[in-house]
Amino acid sequence: MSEPIAKKVYYSIGEVCDLTGLKPHVLRYWETQFDVLSPTKNRAGNRVYRSKDIELVLLVKHLLYEQKYTIEGASQRLTDMRRDGELAEERQEVLSPEFLAGMKEELEALRQVLTPGLGT
Repeated sequence: MSEPIAKKVYYSIGEVCDLTGLKPHVLRYWETQFDVLSPTKNRAGNRVYRSKDIELVLLVKHLLYEQKYTIEGASQRLTDMRRDGELAEERQEVLSPEFLAGMKEELEALRQVLTPGLGT
């Protein structure tokens, strides 16, 4: 029986990359293009993402990669969503059961690789 993955308050950029399938330079670039993406920084100056930030990253990824918006179009869509009070709802919708099931499989596979003796 697998243990539930602990929900953290803050995630590093590396963890967000693992969760979203994006490269760090993409996340840093998106921060410059989307006002809604603004992770805080810790005392060491490293980006720290909250769950809300990860949901927004996934929403941006969805708009760009699946809905085929341009950067400008996706930015405008996010602005419209925020103005119309739809942003929180859309963030949650991106976390569909299919997406979460896929993420769980990837994390389980990663755990198998990182935990010696687990897979034997």
